[in-house]
Amino acid sequence: MGKNLKQQRRGKGSLRFRAPSHNYKTRINFPISSEQAYGIVVDFIHDPSKNAPIAKISLDNKQEMLIPAVEGIKVGDRIGYMNKETSVGSIARLKDLAIGTNISNIEKIPNSSKGAFCRSAGATAAVFSKTDNAVTLVFNSKKQKTFHPECRAIVGVTAGSGRLDKPIVKAGKKYFMMKSRNRFWPRVSGVSMNAVAHPFGSGRGKHLGKSKTPPRFAPPGRKVGQLHARRTGRRTK
Repeated sequence: MGKNLKQQRRGKGSLRFRAPSHNYKTRINFPISSEQAYGIVVDFIHDPSKNAPIAKISLDNKQEMLIPAVEGIKVGDRIGYMNKETSVGSIARLKDLAIGTNISNIEKIPNSSKGAFCRSAGATAAVFSKTDNAVTLVFNSKKQKTFHPECRAIVGVTAGSGRLDKPIVKAGKKYFMMKSRNRFWPRVSGVSMNAVAHPFGSGRGKHLGKSKTPPRFAPPGRKVGQLHARRTGRRTK
């Protein structure tokens, strides 16, 4: 009798499949208040759950916020909050930003107190066009998306863009990098496994022995490969 597959065991939620959230230090947030204020960069925090440094900002209205740091700011810098200032590190509404401005940590819903886009290291978007009811942003992928003019964002590019330039060198370092986010490593292909461990595994070498596309309503564990393929069969033309 075969064992449960990885995707089946993960649903149980045992320690092997649980993220080490007790080591996570920060939770990125915008203040709920929309009052105009100025803030000072107090500190930068390294959080294992994030790949960009976190900036701790102390506002002059006695509020604190944790945001992804952007390139070019340092401890002691003064930034604006909701006061139409567009210097690097400032937080403003999309309607107050000039076309072409690079921004990050963009809200999806106005005043949701949480950024949803461009929060990872090196991520950014640019203001492409503006109307009275919508602001269009263009991302690095050239994809365009429309936002509400009242959504907030940070002016600048998220820091840490060079993190991939340094080679990892040791396998152990990569293992612990992945473990800090609850991700398996090394990753093994299904066809190289035993038949009891994966639907594609067997002694047939690199031959699958079945279609890569599982049935639409296959149970968990069988649903591996090309999920919800748009089309199957030989292309006639």
